Amino acid sequence: MKVREAMHKGAHCVEPATPVREVAKQMRDNDIGAIPVRSNGQIVGMVTDRDITCRAVADGSDISRLTAADIMSRHVVCCSADDAIDTALQAMEQKKVRRLPVTDSHGLVGMLSLGDISHKAADDLSGEVLRAVSGHHRS
Repeated sequence: MKVREAMHKGAHCVEPATPVREVAKQMRDNDIGAIPVRSNGQIVGMVTDRDITCRAVADGSDISRLTAADIMSRHVVCCSADDAIDTALQAMEQKKVRRLPVTDSHGLVGMLSLGDISHKAADDLSGEVLRAVSGHHRS
């Protein structure tokens, strides 16, 4: 199975200067847990609901002054729509991420989440990855 068969087509993006409150509103309004940060057509980061909670709220920062660039994860792992699901799952497992932006030569074309995979892939495959990715993170 290819990534294109499981991914959500299209994706919401924000610019690095987007206020964190606006990022959170977009996540709420679109019922999503992560938004890629794009600058000059390139993905430069990812903001997750966890980033907002841990890097903004829990750190006691003044949220009204924070932008996506202040809290985003900078080392974003992407995949291609033509990649095999197994390849994307390996990347998710190795990097312990739950979502991958899907890109092509023109930029962002969609998002692939564990939820997407669990709806399309075999139970044993998605269960194995869920266990690996959901393990405790160590900073």
